[in-house]
Amino acid sequence: MDIAASLLVSAFISLVCSQGYALSWNYYAKTCPGVETAIRKVVQDAATRDKTIPAALLRMHFHDCLIRGCDASVLLNSQGKNTAEKDGAPNQSLHAFFVIDDAKEAVEALCPGIVSCADILAIAARDAVVLSGGPYWTVPHGRKDGRISKASETSQMPSPTFNISQLQQSFSPMGLSMEDVAALLGAHTIGFSHCSSFENRIYNFNTTNDVDPTLHPSFAESLKNICPKDNKAKNAGTSMDPSPTTFDNTYYKLILQKRSLFSSDQALLASPNTKSLVYKFASSKHSFYKAFSSSMTKLSSLTGGQEVRKDCRVVN
Repeated sequence: MDIAASLLVSAFISLVCSQGYALSWNYYAKTCPGVETAIRKVVQDAATRDKTIPAALLRMHFHDCLIRGCDASVLLNSQGKNTAEKDGAPNQSLHAFFVIDDAKEAVEALCPGIVSCADILAIAARDAVVLSGGPYWTVPHGRKDGRISKASETSQMPSPTFNISQLQQSFSPMGLSMEDVAALLGAHTIGFSHCSSFENRIYNFNTTNDVDPTLHPSFAESLKNICPKDNKAKNAGTSMDPSPTTFDNTYYKLILQKRSLFSSDQALLASPNTKSLVYKFASSKHSFYKAFSSSMTKLSSLTGGQEVRKDCRVVN
């Protein structure tokens, strides 16, 4: 990330913090006590029909929080001359928006006008992890929905090609430590990646090596077979790990085996601090789950919205 981009991130995080407010563990205790049960049922039903739903919801929540805080701005549709976040390059492969629509409808039937889309997305992401075999954590409530969503701002999002310094520059302004980054990247244990996110490691890596030397040779060859050079297949790609619908600590084991997909994954071995965490999480699923739950709570507590939307796709 260059200096200009870093300053842009800082500016947006300052905006988020200036609009921030305290979240609460019992925010809906009196106004909508059944909110979590209603959301959980919608997520469970959707995941039963489509096993890719949990990974999609978790990724959607990440992408929302990384721009202007967790304000559901990623859910807004493009309108008129404004191209919204969901249509920005990093977000064009997001899916499962209908799950949040269905959850909003279910919650509105319980308590109209009370629960924000941002809270629904945060709760749904947690439920997605639990449904995949991952840890449960208590999600604080009280987020508001944002009114601004610009595709141009998605250029500030962390890239799968980032090195360790770029990761730190990207997450630090959000108040997230490298320990948080090491834990949060463990979300890559579920889901699917398109070739474009890791082709930099298997073709024209640098002036000396065509293939990233930190990739295991046989793994690199398998990726080349999946993603031939100049491949035009739009949906070509591969699972993030051999058990893409199970939330576990396989991701960290793959890093140590030189079989992780992204440069940003392998970059965790470039710092003594994050390297030690990779070894720790690879050997202890419990340690990973505890760290992931804590870091997700920090990430999802970035706030910045102003309203409770009636429809998650449009501002009031």
